[in-house]
Amino acid sequence: MSLKDEINKKAKEIQADGYPMSIGELINMYKDEELVINPEFQRFFRWTDIQKTKLIESILLGIPIPPIFVSQRDDGVWDVIDGLQRLSTIMEFVDELRLPPGKEKRPLKLLGTKFLPSLENKVWNDISDPDNSFTSEQRIDFKRSKMDIKIIKKASDKDAKYELFQRINTGGTKLEPQEVRNCLLIMVDRDFYLWAARLKENQHFQNCIPLTEKQYLEQYDMEIFMRYLVYRHADFENIKGSEDMAEFITDEVINLIENKKIDYDQEEQIFIKTFEYLDNILSEDSFRKYDYEKQKFKGAFSLAAFETIVGGISENIDSITAKEPDQVVTTIKNIYNSSSFLSITSGSSRPIIRVKELSSLGRNTFGQ
Repeated sequence: MSLKDEINKKAKEIQADGYPMSIGELINMYKDEELVINPEFQRFFRWTDIQKTKLIESILLGIPIPPIFVSQRDDGVWDVIDGLQRLSTIMEFVDELRLPPGKEKRPLKLLGTKFLPSLENKVWNDISDPDNSFTSEQRIDFKRSKMDIKIIKKASDKDAKYELFQRINTGGTKLEPQEVRNCLLIMVDRDFYLWAARLKENQHFQNCIPLTEKQYLEQYDMEIFMRYLVYRHADFENIKGSEDMAEFITDEVINLIENKKIDYDQEEQIFIKTFEYLDNILSEDSFRKYDYEKQKFKGAFSLAAFETIVGGISENIDSITAKEPDQVVTTIKNIYNSSSFLSITSGSSRPIIRVKELSSLGRNTFGQ
């Protein structure tokens, strides 16, 4: 197929529309549940009060704001796929944002800015403190302000909204790969996301992956769980070697979901058994490299160690648990001194090739 044919084919699969809408219309659609801002998305966005204030200031001053992208469902409802934080900020400011259970609702107090210092402590409408509230005229003008809405129509290819979400740089705060992936998973299959979110809290798993506070904030423990699933089920034989690792993980996880490639109950049992075993024999040293000179595990969580060990251990967990723990620990220690591991990890191959080679090494090591 020629490039022209590829362009024409894909372009026909994506049907889009767009037009400006007033903030008041968007508020009403949100109140009527015709515009969906998934509340679970909000935990992945970390806008500060100054970022929120800057958005409100931009609207008040007529400064152009990037378009909001939505995907139209079969029932006509719009799912927000880019602009989540912008719309959430607006709904929070006008006191209409629906929060997840247990989260306290509080009015958004604005901060003073260079151009509008009098915004300091202003809220939408507090009848007990009118001096620090928007006036009726200001509220009307705000709701009449318009935003550009881009709509991916329901007839579009089902993957279009996922692809769009990954490609667009969400305004204000750059998301880490797993934060974007979490949002995609909620859109693809909320039950799978909740299952994964529950399992990654398993204490044995957490004990084996000591992470920094920053890594936890960036959902890196969830990324490690996603990698675990991919390393267990992905077909690395068909990779070209040029794939981006983050996109590969996302595509493979979505493939697992949509093609129903895993039995959740069985997968959960293997996961728990694998990390309970590793926690019992090595705990936080499970994925730290072993230093033969100092005769101890050292350093931080090693992704290369995880890539080598987790697939082989989980695939053979029943036979491994029948062995003496000291024998398995010795096998793990020997990996880090093996010529294969040293060659793979010291080379300059792409991450996808490294994962393929380390996964193969681990399966050969623990499958014996």
